[in-house]
Amino acid sequence: MTVRVSPSAARPRTTRAAVASAAVSGVNRLSRALGRGSGTVAGGRAGLLVDPGLLATLAAGRRVALVTGTNGKTTTTRLLAAALSGGVADVVSNDTGANMPAGHVAALVGAPHAGVAVLEVDEGYLGRCIVESAPEVVVLLNLSRDQLDRISEVRMLVDRWRAALAGLTAPEEGHAGTIVVANADDPMVAWAAGTAPEVTWVGAGQVWHDDAVGCPSCGGRIDFADDGRWACDRCDFARPEVAAEVADDELVLADGTHHPIRIGLPGAFNRANAGMAAMAAAPMLGAVGEGDVGTALGRLDGVTEVAGRFSTVARAGHPVRLLLAKNPAGWTAIFDLLDETADPDDQVVLSVNARTADGFDTSWLWDVPFERLVGRTVVATGERRLDLAVRLRYGGVEHAVVDGPVSAIDHAATHSPDGAPIEFLGNYTAFADLRRAL
Repeated sequence: MTVRVSPSAARPRTTRAAVASAAVSGVNRLSRALGRGSGTVAGGRAGLLVDPGLLATLAAGRRVALVTGTNGKTTTTRLLAAALSGGVADVVSNDTGANMPAGHVAALVGAPHAGVAVLEVDEGYLGRCIVESAPEVVVLLNLSRDQLDRISEVRMLVDRWRAALAGLTAPEEGHAGTIVVANADDPMVAWAAGTAPEVTWVGAGQVWHDDAVGCPSCGGRIDFADDGRWACDRCDFARPEVAAEVADDELVLADGTHHPIRIGLPGAFNRANAGMAAMAAAPMLGAVGEGDVGTALGRLDGVTEVAGRFSTVARAGHPVRLLLAKNPAGWTAIFDLLDETADPDDQVVLSVNARTADGFDTSWLWDVPFERLVGRTVVATGERRLDLAVRLRYGGVEHAVVDGPVSAIDHAATHSPDGAPIEFLGNYTAFADLRRAL
């Protein structure tokens, strides 16, 4: 991709912004040198303390795409960046998953001349990021319960999204405006995006319906059909007509055109992420004559892991696949992936923590369908392994309890045939802990 802005367009325009940007770089370098982190958040916080308007300054002059949702936003952000990059390094993204303004600022300071910014956005910060970055595209993936002690009830978040999207303007001659690319299969997303002036609806699927059974329009019941369609039983709120739909390993456009989805990431949910990324990339590529949906999809096959997710490491002679799942919807999708890609005899290690990044409330464990693991060999670990073990016991899942994720993997290895794969599923900090340990 050859879109660029002039150096002056991306450089901070005020002394305060320049000092703030220097603070971002300096603090992040110090953080890395002291081994206190990856240098993607601390500096951003410092910069925003110096200049609260720094994100808006750094985003000015760039073409911005925002990606948000409860699940899949890190992967979709990575795929969208790949679709827009085309092998040319002028796209900046917060690819470490630091998805709040501090992480956005750090990413933009680190790439002052990149003309395109693809930013993953925490669900709670979407409104602020829309105001400050004036995005060309906003991608809405899904909404479900997650970190209840921080994000609160799903409907509150839906209302905040709806209000933020109502303030967008549609693209028109001489004005860029914003296109919202929204998952039509999630009623909560559909309700939130209903106020946006221009929406591209995509049938990307939704494996989790439990947070969308009540109609946000009238309080009626949302009925879900086997073909993915849904509608309220009282009012006219229903699944919108889609511009594209993910069907197995194809993206099918409304005009009947079929585009193959060939990606290096496993699972139906990642094919859905790829479809959303391609539909978001298409208008940005088309605006500069660089391609369309097919072009975007063709650039995704090189993405084989995202921040370690879906990667495989070796331990005690066994390949260990690393999978991240942080809430009921995410765990359900991962169980689908195991059904699709893993042998039922493979050992499964489950690791759950409850730190700030995970959310302290682990009541969500009771909403995860762990019963689907009945018959598999399971090891429970992590700081909340006993909570997990209680849930597995009530789910009828035979399991061992082992202190420490590495020890749990070693336990699984000693009870597996030589070279047999091991699946590791952890929530956010449990996953990060294992990556560091291995």
